[in-house]
Amino acid sequence: MDPITHVLTGLAMSRAGLSRWHARAPLLLMMAAEAPDIDVVSAFGGPFNYFVYHRWITHAVVFAPVLALVIALLFCAIDRSWRSFLAGFLLALAGVASHLLLDWTNAYGIRLLLPFNSNWYALNVTNVIDIWIWLVLGIATFGPLIGRLVSSEMGARPAPGRGMAIFALLFLLSYNVGRGFLHERAMATLDSRIYDGAAPLRVGAFPTLFNPLLWEGVVNEPAAMRSYRFNLAATFDPDAGKRFDKPAPSPAMKAAAKTYVFQRFLSFAGWHALWSVIPAATGENNLEVRATDLRMGFTATALVDAQNRVQQTSFRF
Repeated sequence: MDPITHVLTGLAMSRAGLSRWHARAPLLLMMAAEAPDIDVVSAFGGPFNYFVYHRWITHAVVFAPVLALVIALLFCAIDRSWRSFLAGFLLALAGVASHLLLDWTNAYGIRLLLPFNSNWYALNVTNVIDIWIWLVLGIATFGPLIGRLVSSEMGARPAPGRGMAIFALLFLLSYNVGRGFLHERAMATLDSRIYDGAAPLRVGAFPTLFNPLLWEGVVNEPAAMRSYRFNLAATFDPDAGKRFDKPAPSPAMKAAAKTYVFQRFLSFAGWHALWSVIPAATGENNLEVRATDLRMGFTATALVDAQNRVQQTSFRF
């Protein structure tokens, strides 16, 4: 998920009752809930470096206690006391865990089992940015502030915002469960159709930004791939999507697949990668080999010469 969602989730956790554990619980939980995204520093090495190290070891389960320990020690240093170390560590661990769980729900995925397993895991139930989650977390965050202003004008006792925070966290849970059911329905819609006279090899359904009923789909056929945007409330037409023919395997594709850029890209894209081979704009008999992730739109490109030697590679978000 995006940083706003993570930070506001940490704040909601604090207001829901965890603030009693630590004097600086709101700030500690907000920092912990966003801490795994420290891998953003990899962006200084360029787009491909960021792609390789985004949601890397800082998003792995085994590294969660390390991040929690660093945050707990930081707050001990701020307070100049070890008195709240254990409480700070447990709160930070809860905050980091919330980050991993939220990232697991969206289509980008997360490598939870690094360094033992580099597979990507994704529930595909929410977008990386979800407007409805923003709305509810925003109300839970700023509602109590507005309430305090009104209460101060009226001379009444201000509400602490605990009820709204609990509601926001329960909404987050129920919303993801509900979208999980919608995802299963979207998958069944794609998988139950016939494409070019045959059943699909694989299908995938991915959430869109605004409408929970509107999904994007990718269908893998023996000779082609298709992409869709479809509404669960409407009739699904298998012929309405974009169809892309798969190129026959070639030495140029094999050469591109051996490069570091393509290996890292394909480990992320998996079966969602659509290959294409076209004449290159530069160099006689050169070929441009491209693989595009139909889920996310990321692309890896290789320039291959007539002897099937890769001249250069590139990556684009």
